[in-house]
Formats: sequence, structure tokens, C-alpha cells
Amino acid sequence: MLSPDKHTPAGRQALAWTGALVALFALALWSLSVGVSDVSWNTLWSDNEDDMVAQVLMYSRVPRTLALMLAGSAMAVAGLLMQMLARNHFVEPSTMGTVESATLGMLFCMLVAPDLPVFAKMGVSALTAMAGTALFMAILSRIRLRSAWIVPLVGLILAGVIEAATTFWAYQYDMIQSLRAFSNGDFSVVIEGRYEMLWLSLGVTGLAVLAADRFTVAGLGESFATNLGLNYKALVLQGLIVVSVVTACVVVTVGSIPFVGLIVPNLVRLMLGDNVRRSVWWVAIAGAALTMLCDLFGRLIIAPYEIPVGTVMGVVGSGLFLAILLRRRIKG
Repeated sequence: MLSPDKHTPAGRQALAWTGALVALFALALWSLSVGVSDVSWNTLWSDNEDDMVAQVLMYSRVPRTLALMLAGSAMAVAGLLMQMLARNHFVEPSTMGTVESATLGMLFCMLVAPDLPVFAKMGVSALTAMAGTALFMAILSRIRLRSAWIVPLVGLILAGVIEAATTFWAYQYDMIQSLRAFSNGDFSVVIEGRYEMLWLSLGVTGLAVLAADRFTVAGLGESFATNLGLNYKALVLQGLIVVSVVTACVVVTVGSIPFVGLIVPNLVRLMLGDNVRRSVWWVAIAGAALTMLCDLFGRLIIAPYEIPVGTVMGVVGSGLFLAILLRRRIKG
């Protein structure tokens, strides 16, 4: 069987996929080798379970790397999905109140039922995240959108109101420090047994990938989707559930990671267009790669100390977002 010619579209696509997967694998290996402890690759094949180096690798480095890939890819796909549903390229879970609503749910659990298991806390956070996202969509449906900038401005205002209310509530009960743990993404505490909930976000994201064609149609508007025989409201509800569950899983496990769902889909869209079925896999890979790069930068710049990945992503993401805006303005 002949392999595809690299000069044909299929050959170029296969070459691009191969390069992307190799780059992602290289980043994963780099992430496994970075840290305070000196890890030798020979420990992977060591039969000595008491070896401290092997324990660091298997119980800390591997879970952290997997968590980075799962959280980054899930948040990037959630951002892409939300942009299609809102029909605006400048929204993501952290700019429309979803992350802040999930944080409010976590604060509610810490104050009212602190003994709840982690999975139950995630469920409460998912419900509050869904309520915040639904409120954002309801506000958009009731205002006249004269400019594409109105949508992110409404989202930022709503997010600010929810965050202010959450902070005030936490201040009343001296819970500011606990609240900050969920407001900034940090993978330094990820060990075996503390990241497995992110696999749920992978499963939910997979469901969204399977329905990528329908979300592409939903992004064209309610009337267009209805004329094609699709239940638009059911699609929006499905999208809200996916975004809310993914956001809750990430916030409960590692905290908020800003700009992933905003930057990655826009970068991929510049190269591949608005076809969700074609771009969703690239969004997932690019989200995982960007999250790992920011985490590696935070671990290396002031080693042996760390800068939380949420802080690094905020700086890098804002710079990339400004570059995208300037590029559009120049082209326009």
C-alpha cells in the first residue's frame, strides 16, 4: 500500500498531524524531566518500588503532565464550543462568568457543606457554572448587538459582578485565602489521586467532538439550524452542559486557567477556518501544548520555585490576544 504523497493535500495533512503529535510527545517528555528532583529515565524500567526517584516520576510528574494535557485540551475545546454558541470569537469560560460561577459554587460547598466529597463539590460547581452561563446567554438574547465587542464586554461585566459577590461572601467568613486557591490555576499540588476527575472532562469533551457538525450548524443561528431539522435549544443546552462540566472539573482540580479557550481557537481559526469538525482536534492538541509550555516556563524561570500556570497563561494569553486583534485591525 502506497503512502500518501507529501505534496498532496492528504499527504500534507498527515505530515502536519505527525509533526503535531511528535511535538506534543516531546513537550510531555520535557515536562516529565523538569523539577527539583533529578529524574533518570532508567527508573521507568526499574523494578525497585522503593526507589524515591521512581516514586517522584510515577506519583507526581506523570499525573501532573496528564493533568496539563487534559485541562488544556478540555478548556480549549470548551472555548471553541462557547464561541460557536455565542456566535462571537471573543468569548470563553473565563470572560463570560462561567469560571467565576464555578468558583462561587466551590465557595458555597466550603461554607455550607465542607465535608462533601470532591465529586459532589464538582457537581455543585457545574450547576452554578451552568446557571452563570445560561444567565450570560439570556442577557445576550435581550440586548441589541451592534458590535462584536458588546458580547465580551457583557461577559466581563457579568464575570466581575459574580467575582465581586463571591469575594465579598468569602471575606465575611475569612475564606479569601481558600478562595484564591481556585482563582489561579496551579499544577504544583497535582499528584496521583488528585487529578483523576479531569478524565471526566475528557469524556464530556469527546461527546462535544462527536457532535461537532451540529455545533457548526448551531453557530449559524437559530433559524438556520431549525430549517435543517435540528433542535436549536437542545443543542444550546448540550453545549452549556459540556462547557459547565469541563469548567467545573478544571476549577475544582487545579483552579482557573485563563485565555486557553480564547487564544487557541482563534489561532486555529486563522489557519483552518470556522469548520468545527475540521479544527476541533487541532484545538485540543494546541490547547494541551500551550498549557504545557506555560507550565514549563513557570517552573524554569525562577527554579526551583514555580510561578502558577494561571499567571503565566494570563501574561502570554493577553499578549497573543492583542496580537490577534492588531492583525485583524491591520487586515481590516
